[in-house]
Amino acid sequence: MDYYFSTIIKSDFQESNTKVTEALKTEGFSIITQIDLQAKFREKLGVDFKKYTILGACNPASAFKALQMEEKIGTMLPCNVLLIDRENGTTEVAAVNPLASMMAIQNSALEPLAIEITEKLKRMIASLK
Repeated sequence: MDYYFSTIIKSDFQESNTKVTEALKTEGFSIITQIDLQAKFREKLGVDFKKYTILGACNPASAFKALQMEEKIGTMLPCNVLLIDRENGTTEVAAVNPLASMMAIQNSALEPLAIEITEKLKRMIASLK
């Protein structure tokens, strides 16, 4: 099982960020963190790196359900979505596969919720094409 799924979209990096944010909202997610690795690597290491942003996406209702079933599931939250500049007018968008993540947790009650979140993230990725 792959630990992520992805697509490449024909739009610049900033426009892609907007599209992904809107697509996530459509599926009930909000962005609670945004990490610009290009800026962080420049600031902390003094090195150049491509445009690479990690969006921490949270579906509050699902997160609440998951925390009621498994208190330490917070170590797996939020769902990460990557934007990677491919420097040719395209951006790769990748999302974590929650089902793959859940394999590390021995709580079968989480499986239906992980399937639901996986489907939402897959729909989000598919909507970008």
